Amino acid sequence: MFAARLTRVPLTAFVTGLGKASSGHTSCTTIRTYANESRFGLRQAVKRKTLKEMAQAPATDTAFTLGRTGVAVASGLGIGALCYYGTGMSSETGAIDRAMLWPPVVRQRVKDTYMYFAGSIAMTAVSAIAVSRSPALMNLMMKNSWMAIGATFAAMIGSGMVCRSIPYQEGFGTKQLAWMVHSGIMGMVVAPLVLLGGPVLIRAAWYTAGVVGGLSAVAICAPSDKFLNMGGPLAIGLGLVLASSIGGMFLPPSTALGAGLYSVSMYGGLVLFGLFLLYDTQRVIKMAETHPQYAVQPFDPVNASIGIYIDTLNIFIRIAMMMAGGGGRKK
Repeated sequence: MFAARLTRVPLTAFVTGLGKASSGHTSCTTIRTYANESRFGLRQAVKRKTLKEMAQAPATDTAFTLGRTGVAVASGLGIGALCYYGTGMSSETGAIDRAMLWPPVVRQRVKDTYMYFAGSIAMTAVSAIAVSRSPALMNLMMKNSWMAIGATFAAMIGSGMVCRSIPYQEGFGTKQLAWMVHSGIMGMVVAPLVLLGGPVLIRAAWYTAGVVGGLSAVAICAPSDKFLNMGGPLAIGLGLVLASSIGGMFLPPSTALGAGLYSVSMYGGLVLFGLFLLYDTQRVIKMAETHPQYAVQPFDPVNASIGIYIDTLNIFIRIAMMMAGGGGRKK
């Protein structure tokens, strides 16, 4: 840096004292000036280098510690809410208080919704096991190319949109066939989780059942509109988790920024889909209670079940990855 600065200094700056008596004070001042400029330039270069390489710095445990802390706090709040609403300490009535007064049609709607939900979980598990036993399909689902990722997203979103768009009719028809196809595609997507091992997946399934059961109890015991007002914040949180997941494709968790994105996607996603489950559970109950009995379009339990099904699947995926060691620091 000092040599580069010297090349930009005019030659007359060094020969103005020729033929005159040399001045020690002037020479020392000139040397100090260039030395200070050199040190300043070096500091600037170091600063630029630090800012440039900050994203690629080695990861620390800070991001994962914050993520685990956030999940622990959310769990504590969930248990507290269950105790508060479940023991009847709230002055407002919840769905559990009105369930005794539900007419048979509302009971049947809620029952049908959760039957389709259970069926979706079962078909997803069967599809995942079937795909895991086919090396060709497993290789296809584990490809990391942009074309494979785009095709997977298109299949998931497209099948879900087709399923939702078909009018519901009782019995087995086009709607139910599209629902089965959508559940099968979701099973193909989660099939690589089989590589984590059966014991891990079984424990994750039990933990997921406990989380979903506890959150559903909170949603049923809480006032009917307590969580229905969270649509806006949940949409913002979903965008943040989605952006973190996409960013994690480019930055590995072994870097500081990659670890932060991974923590948001993993731990933040777990908390987010837990909140989504509260929202979707109360939405199912609200639709079952308010949908007109003699409307042109009957109540659609398939569409009503898709929300809680997607929430449960995302919770299961994150719990399984955490139990397999995916929530810890990547070396």
